[in-house]
Amino acid sequence: MGLRSIFLVAAAALSLAGCAEVGSGPDSTPEQAAAAAYRAGPPYSITLYTMINNRTNSGAHTSMMINAPSQRVVFDPAGSVRFTGVPEVGDVLYGITPQVKQMYESAHARVTYRVQIQEISVPAETAEMALQLVQREGTVAPAACTSSTSRILGQLPGFGQIRSVLYPNKLAEQFAQLPGVQTRVLRENDSDDKSLAINQMEAATGQ
Repeated sequence: MGLRSIFLVAAAALSLAGCAEVGSGPDSTPEQAAAAAYRAGPPYSITLYTMINNRTNSGAHTSMMINAPSQRVVFDPAGSVRFTGVPEVGDVLYGITPQVKQMYESAHARVTYRVQIQEISVPAETAEMALQLVQREGTVAPAACTSSTSRILGQLPGFGQIRSVLYPNKLAEQFAQLPGVQTRVLRENDSDDKSLAINQMEAATGQ
């Protein structure tokens, strides 16, 4: 099977869960992104999100949160979870307050999918480098969420063992081998329609 055939097969599989859905709308302005910047403070960290099908246990989508000294963002390549009042430039979401972080994780966890959350503490310089790399990545093509994320991670100091891969579970397995990774799994029983959960959360928070 050629590379093009492999890519098409992967795109078909990932489209069932959202990695192949282009959820990005028009970019926010740099001023809007800057105004929304949220600093969570130390410990600085990188968090890998893997959305996993509850029926097949196959990975469906990859994203990551970067907590850097300058700000905390979510890199959601080719993702489809977006919130009113949360600026997006390329596939980077800004203003990741504790409330937005919780909403982002909860929106992905539903009756059909669970979220595996792997977090590792990193030096401040590494977190800032990760932030700069995702900001330069731009809008990621459909079905390229994992390849984009793994390629970025592999460029970071201390992450050299991460190889570029296409499938979310394969990246999660590599990430789990890094020293100090803490893992938790989020399960919820919301409807498979993510938009319903997003609308409910926004209504509850007044967004």
